[in-house]
Amino acid sequence: MNLTELNRIATAMVAPGKGILAADESSGTIKKRFDAIGVESTETNRRDYREMLFRAKEAMSQYISGVILYDETIWQDAADGTPLIKLIEQSGAIPGIKVDEGTQALPMCPGELVTVGLDKLAERLKRYYERGARFAKWRAVIDIGSGTDGRGIPSMTAISVNAHALARYAALCQAAQIVPIVEPEVLMDGDHDIDRCYEVTSRVLNKTFQELRVQRVALEGMVLKPNMVVPGKKCPKQASVEEVAEKTIRLLKACVPAAVPGIAFLSGGQSDEEATAHLNAMHKLCPLPCPLPWGLTFSYGRALQAAPQKAWSGRPENVTAGQNAFSHRARMNGLASKGEWQSSLEKKAA
Repeated sequence: MNLTELNRIATAMVAPGKGILAADESSGTIKKRFDAIGVESTETNRRDYREMLFRAKEAMSQYISGVILYDETIWQDAADGTPLIKLIEQSGAIPGIKVDEGTQALPMCPGELVTVGLDKLAERLKRYYERGARFAKWRAVIDIGSGTDGRGIPSMTAISVNAHALARYAALCQAAQIVPIVEPEVLMDGDHDIDRCYEVTSRVLNKTFQELRVQRVALEGMVLKPNMVVPGKKCPKQASVEEVAEKTIRLLKACVPAAVPGIAFLSGGQSDEEATAHLNAMHKLCPLPCPLPWGLTFSYGRALQAAPQKAWSGRPENVTAGQNAFSHRARMNGLASKGEWQSSLEKKAA
């Protein structure tokens, strides 16, 4: 393992003003997104859509540090025969790959899930590295709720097994000279308040870093992708942007070791503008040059893609409109990652 190189890549992934595009939707997920805009989810349409994003020069060269790909995408070529991964490299961004294989029901823990995909992961990572991937992603899903058996969730069992899997994945990545994005997501579904989210996320992060140490993962060669501290969608009392920012920063200071190069937030079901506003408010609390020990940026999927998907709608004549919409959202989040975003900028044409 070359930790110096892993650290260099991890630091580049969270560079000020740039963030990570999560374009790793599974075939099932992207079908739902395409259904919403009236586009058939064929391999060619999926390729054309992602090619449109990766050829958006302004977004990719100025605001996107890396792209998380799905297995299908990393092997695809653009319409002109250029490998899609090469388009990412040519823009100056770093290609990455989602390596988990989804979730399964967790035995003896009704209503809870465990992420799978560790079997043969070492062999897959070797092929992905040869293809050009320099970082990977594994997502663990932690729900907050009452549970189907009357016991509250998450259980310590669910937290422990998912943290253990994240750590094993991260160790395998580093052994393959790939930077792991460690993503323990506490879902924002449900009616829990912001303090319950804080409590559960604290338990999840503490257990995750405990397991990372047990598995001898070098913290200097990874990126953390956590949820923000937000109330559940069904909570009658929603939090202000300032409260989300303050509690998220407080939590991270308490739980994330200084050795970690950076934190790239997931959007987790927030609207485009909410995800941008929350990130911006965190940087307002900690203006650059940031007193925080780690870089703080975004790794958004829907919050970067919803607008370009709608603008594109599967029509070749809409490619430029889709790229403009993507560049606008990327620029907004790039500004937010430096604390320079203003809501008035959203009113301007993309």
